[in-house]
Amino acid sequence: MHKKEKAEKLKNNIKYLIKSRGETQLSLCNSSGLTRTTIYNILEGKVVNVQQSTIRKISDFFGVSYKEIETVNFEEKEVIENSVSPQGNMNPAAVPIIKESFLIQSLDKRIGELATTHPLTYYFGSACNLIGVLLENEVSLVNGEGDLLIIKKGLSTGDKEKLAYNRLTKKLFITTELYADSDIVFVVGDVMEERFNGQQG
Repeated sequence: MHKKEKAEKLKNNIKYLIKSRGETQLSLCNSSGLTRTTIYNILEGKVVNVQQSTIRKISDFFGVSYKEIETVNFEEKEVIENSVSPQGNMNPAAVPIIKESFLIQSLDKRIGELATTHPLTYYFGSACNLIGVLLENEVSLVNGEGDLLIIKKGLSTGDKEKLAYNRLTKKLFITTELYADSDIVFVVGDVMEERFNGQQG
């Protein structure tokens, strides 16, 4: 496949994945560590040779195959899979499971990196940039030791329940308030799913 074709596939796939996963160019930049200029240039077709490390960051963010993002039309693929899948949804996303005690030191690592060093569970649904947090302490009236929370990493914009970390008490808690990151409170991300007492799903 020619470089130009690959660049075109990559561009179309990024546009489709941003839209279908409810993301924005900004959330992609913030979570993958790429600059807005880099994403803009790819989406405007201004670069033919996209660096492998850039492609890997983008595919990690969306939880898709690094090889496929330049060669497969995801929109066609998912339309076909959605129409034949018994769940009626897309491929499950592989989600690395991180113990609560290792969570904070793991947050600056990419999902793809965590997936190679941690056990995995699967999430059925349209989301990316997911981690599983295995609780070792009670974090709310409902969630405690042994529960697994599927979290969409990053700053939240909605009124969903969020997992947050208090730097003073060194404890996790669940909140619906919108916190800007501060010296005291760090927002890990939105709670997408709760699995009680280690249900692996």
